[in-house]
Amino acid sequence: MADLALKTVTFADNNSDTVRSLKRSNNSDKSIKTKTQRLNGYDSKVQSETSEQQTRVLTQFSSEAGEPAGPPIELPLNLPKQKLQLILNSLLKQTDDVPYSFFVEEKEITSNLKSVLPENYSEEKILNIVYQAQAVFKVQSVTRCTSSLPGHAEAVLCASFSPDGRFLASGSGDTTVRFWDVNTETPHFTARGHSHWVLVTAWSPDGTRLASGCKKGNIIIWDPKTGKQVGKTFTLHTKWITVLCWEPLHLTDDGRCTKLASASKDGSIRIWNIASATCHKSLSGHLQSVTALRWSGEGLIYSGSQDRTIKVWRPSDGALCRTLQGHGHWVNSLALNTDYAIRTGASDPKKLMQTVPEHINNELERKAAAMERYTAAKEQAGGVERMVSGSDDFTLFLWTPESNKKPVCRMTGHQQLVNDVKFSPDTRTIASASFDKSIKLWNGINGKIFATLRGHVSGVYQIAWSADSRLLVSGSKDSTLKVWSVADRGLLIDLPGHADEVYTVDWSPDGHRVVSGGKDKVLKVWRK
Repeated sequence: MADLALKTVTFADNNSDTVRSLKRSNNSDKSIKTKTQRLNGYDSKVQSETSEQQTRVLTQFSSEAGEPAGPPIELPLNLPKQKLQLILNSLLKQTDDVPYSFFVEEKEITSNLKSVLPENYSEEKILNIVYQAQAVFKVQSVTRCTSSLPGHAEAVLCASFSPDGRFLASGSGDTTVRFWDVNTETPHFTARGHSHWVLVTAWSPDGTRLASGCKKGNIIIWDPKTGKQVGKTFTLHTKWITVLCWEPLHLTDDGRCTKLASASKDGSIRIWNIASATCHKSLSGHLQSVTALRWSGEGLIYSGSQDRTIKVWRPSDGALCRTLQGHGHWVNSLALNTDYAIRTGASDPKKLMQTVPEHINNELERKAAAMERYTAAKEQAGGVERMVSGSDDFTLFLWTPESNKKPVCRMTGHQQLVNDVKFSPDTRTIASASFDKSIKLWNGINGKIFATLRGHVSGVYQIAWSADSRLLVSGSKDSTLKVWSVADRGLLIDLPGHADEVYTVDWSPDGHRVVSGGKDKVLKVWRK
């Protein structure tokens, strides 16, 4: 019996060792299997990445005008956008690293080439990459209200910065024009002279004068440095002033802005000589109120009216060149792709944003700088000055009015009347604001829509671009301002603060401030 017990214990011990040995063997096999699977997975991942790197496409960089930049080159599909920047700067032999945006068939490259590769792409074809130069400076978004400026006794109907950003002016239903100190954000001058609501104001492109028009039909010129009236009041219009527009600085004789065009509800357009305080020309032809006016950099005047037409005038002799037809309702707004260059004249936003801003004081130098900036803007637009019109018929039209009376295209998408249209400073994008609570972005060359910005809960009255064309600010009936990112196609910052409808917004050319005004009688300044 003792021998049997001993054998049983020995067998049990041996069996236990065997079990342990088998378990170790099984675990080892599992471990080896797991490691093998991991290695296989890693190998497949490496093979995938290697194959993706080896998958190359033959590409050709070209400008918006179709000019090739260097020869065709092979690039891997997973090449990031930052590497494209370096390659293009090298091809163009840029001394500084200029930022670019890249597009394949109008799709922007945000990550790599693979993300925008067309479905029908063939390896036998060359993939065309269109590049667009971006502003070398960057405007920071405004994020907060730094000042609420009371003073007006009625609604603020218009507010804008001077071309160099050194002055700020506003017009109100209380019949006054007010000038504000931009640096201290305090009242500077209260200009009295109108006897009815001040509906519109316009800065001369050299920044030395401000014109204002009222509901009585009077026009007054002001000196922003003193807040005093310059010359006499112009009183020939029989109904209220709807829009004011100065002659572009590069078209002036001696670098001084002395010609002003005004439009009125009486259906007429008048060209005034500020120096002699006389009416130089009266342009008649519209059957109803003239609601929009633009003085082209090519020396023509474009006017839009409630008679549904847009007319092209030659201001030198007052001749009517052509009439543009197409809209089915009132024309509310006009914008030129060179508007920003004309508005700012000799003031380059890049130089204004320096630690010590550069200002040109000599008249002839100002004229030469304005001509250079206008020419550059026009070249960036392909050498063509285009115009967009917005209407109560819910549509926009894109025109080349200098040479053709037929529209480039009809732009549809809004569900209610279009209040405001603006070309971006780089001439590439059109923004339109509507009572349908949305803002739409369109291609500035072919008029194709590429984004709809939604966020306002009521109609949008006015929009303004930042100097670098990357941001857009809007003022709405819902009492808020909103800052939008063009690259992200969406809302960047919501800016509540007004107690009522926001009628007017403007972004300073130096990029530092946004001003807004509205029904609550308060002017607000917003900064980053």
